[in-house]
Amino acid sequence: MSKIKVMDEVLANKIAAGEVVEKIMNVVKELVENSIDASSDEITIELVDSGTKMIKVSDNGIGMDKEDAILAFSRHATSKLSSLSDLFAISSLGFRGEALPSIASVSKVVLKTANESRGTLIKIEGGHIEEVLSSDLQKGTDITVSSLFYNTPVRLKYLKSLHVELAYITDYISKMALSYPSIKFTLINNDKVLLHTDGRGNLLKVIYEIYGAEVSKKMVSVDFENDDYRISGYISYPEMARSNRNSITLLVNGRVIRNHELLKTITDCYHTYIPATRFPIVVLNILVDPILVDVNIHPTKMDVKFSKLDVLKELILATIQAEIKKLLLIPSAVTREKESVLEVQPYIYKEDDALIQDLSTLFLENKVEDTDTYEIQESNTVYDANLSEHLEKEQVQFSSRDTHPSYKIKKMIPRGIVYETYIIAENEDGMYIIDQHAAAERINYEKCLKELLHTDIKRIPLLVPLSLEFPTHEFIMIKSNLDLLRSIGFDLDEFGINTFVIRSHPPFIKEKDMKEDIVKIFQIVAEKEYFEKDKFLHYTAATMACRMSIKGNDYIHLDEASYLLDALSQCDNPFNCPHGRPTIITYTKYDLEKMFKRVMS
Repeated sequence: MSKIKVMDEVLANKIAAGEVVEKIMNVVKELVENSIDASSDEITIELVDSGTKMIKVSDNGIGMDKEDAILAFSRHATSKLSSLSDLFAISSLGFRGEALPSIASVSKVVLKTANESRGTLIKIEGGHIEEVLSSDLQKGTDITVSSLFYNTPVRLKYLKSLHVELAYITDYISKMALSYPSIKFTLINNDKVLLHTDGRGNLLKVIYEIYGAEVSKKMVSVDFENDDYRISGYISYPEMARSNRNSITLLVNGRVIRNHELLKTITDCYHTYIPATRFPIVVLNILVDPILVDVNIHPTKMDVKFSKLDVLKELILATIQAEIKKLLLIPSAVTREKESVLEVQPYIYKEDDALIQDLSTLFLENKVEDTDTYEIQESNTVYDANLSEHLEKEQVQFSSRDTHPSYKIKKMIPRGIVYETYIIAENEDGMYIIDQHAAAERINYEKCLKELLHTDIKRIPLLVPLSLEFPTHEFIMIKSNLDLLRSIGFDLDEFGINTFVIRSHPPFIKEKDMKEDIVKIFQIVAEKEYFEKDKFLHYTAATMACRMSIKGNDYIHLDEASYLLDALSQCDNPFNCPHGRPTIITYTKYDLEKMFKRVMS
């Protein structure tokens, strides 16, 4: 007797549900995607107790007739694929035909749908159709899922708390609203509206609804394309950085996706503008011929493979970095009142002079490390009808932006130093507070990086060669990258067991603490994540700059402060240290006069 048997369809659906329905958000996702594919422009999601008791998704889409409504709960039944060729050019969000039968197999479902000619009501329990009735002709579809996992109780143990499950759902609906600004989304939990968008097609307005006024005022539009891809959306000012990657929304032809390489590319665009532990707010929609992407990787359809990923990464890097360089990146020290739509920006002027002389004075070369972290305070926003109207008209202008990237800060005159750390300076536009360590670090970073990138590498010979011994695993990694070390100015060879002998070193390494600096660079090479040469050079320059620069609580004179400010103003990016902390914040003259009530508007 044969031991191999064909699975019962209900059993197969329950197994498939283990992949399709991992959390309550997956149910919401599949139902909302079906509503979008049905050409809906208004979708309402109603939850009871974060969806544990009930999930109801209503839309005003094209609806279904009786036969299609019944067939929709059969496994692999879909209206979105009809031939093998369709699989290579998928334009719909759903296509596998697994979601509805999988959901129905582990819950109780009531479907009410109508097209232009007839309405249908279907009741399903545990995957079995219990009842099929006629209903009214209100065009669209309402689907209610209740008692989720009632017949597979072991799955209930894997659900998180109500707050966590609701957070997953809210995050997903927010991303869908960003993906489809022309659809009106409403999310309700226990009769409380959590999110509502107006569906007027204004992406910046949706960003305002989700993130609030302060963020929406600090978003910059991007739109660029090459032969294969077009990217569009919004990126945030560096000062709006968050503590996790959740605020980076990636879309491919309107589909919310996950792709670690693209996330890394976006965060790399903000290299030296924000700390490594902070992440920007980005909404990026990638438009591409469907034949160049494969979304059939996982049943959730969130993992995507690109056939020309390197081309896309280069486009993202070039576009975002170009936009960031157009921004004036001095954070304001003042929190604007809610009625102020546009911030008063400090003035800037064009500076075409050559870089100033080499920075070799003592106050730039004290070798210490400052590992303080910088946290940006995120204020709660208040709904502002004026701002909402302003965003709706898409008339937000960023007065600090310009198509020319080489704009510098006006000359600042130091007036004092507080806490032996912060320089107080002024010019005709306002007052500035400068972190002396961060400023010196930026100056030294650009100086070191310039030397590292120079094609004609200079070397300083050692009178007595230096021997360095490393643990075996570090020695192996360093040995595999000897060409890299030689390319930046080291003359070295193997010398015995796990030992290198160094005969010369690059000029940015000073005689004082020379051994410690060389060991630090070799340890950087031994770290796997810095194998890429460009990343290695930037990280090395940042590390050396930190060790070379003055720190907080190191006293300097005003003439040294003046020299520091002049040198800072000549940097390519004077606004951030190489680790992403700000070098300077400002009170404009307007800020000061408003705080002292000299102006009342």
